[in-house]
Amino acid sequence: MSARGVHHIGIAVENLEEAVASYTHLFGGVLEHRATVEEQGIEAASVLVGGARIELVAPLGPDTPVGKFLAKRGPGMHHIAYEVEDVGAELRRLAADGVQLIDERPRKGLFGLEVAFIHPDAVHGVLAELVANVEEH
Repeated sequence: MSARGVHHIGIAVENLEEAVASYTHLFGGVLEHRATVEEQGIEAASVLVGGARIELVAPLGPDTPVGKFLAKRGPGMHHIAYEVEDVGAELRRLAADGVQLIDERPRKGLFGLEVAFIHPDAVHGVLAELVANVEEH
């Protein structure tokens, strides 16, 4: 795999409104996009801070993946997303290499991106997300 770079860093938060206000006030961030992603059980906001993108994610309920994450670990870094050319191709390659995956197939993410997650045990304790713009391929 050749990642194009880090697409964003995901931060799990309990209150999305407060988190957006903090990142815009403290760091001069600019709200880029905000949406609910029912498939992932989140409401998310993308905040641009300088040349970086921070994705703030709040759970839609306690039984969602982010809700469980917050209950176990509290607010904080949730994942790092890497931009790739083709998420499906990368998942097939990683599966063939025996990498522990959370997703076997891409799914829809924020911005309409195609996304999939790699288990933290495969990435030294950090949840990794692959993202690709489906219009590019």
